[in-house]
Amino acid sequence: MTVLIAQHPYYKIERNLSSEGPSTILHNRVLSLYTAKIVTFAREFPLSEVYDMSYRRMGVEEGLLYLHTNRGVYSYQVHSDPTAFIDTYKMVVKRNVDGDHGKP
Repeated sequence: MTVLIAQHPYYKIERNLSSEGPSTILHNRVLSLYTAKIVTFAREFPLSEVYDMSYRRMGVEEGLLYLHTNRGVYSYQVHSDPTAFIDTYKMVVKRNVDGDHGKP
């Protein structure tokens, strides 16, 4: 059974050009951490394929959350510091490595 453990919001900016001029659309999305996977709007990563997560602040509150996987590095734009989300991910991975696998 896969249980939702934590979530963190991220966003994607879509820029379009049309005959009426340029437009920008902000898509608010959520990264979801489960006991065995991480799910984004467009992808799903089993935790066994995720090597690490990191964060780089860009400005006062904005930044990029990086998901390091066996398929490459994926970046997600965030409005707020994802340190708690990253720490929770690391705790889940440690629990899985130690053999607990999320069991009570």
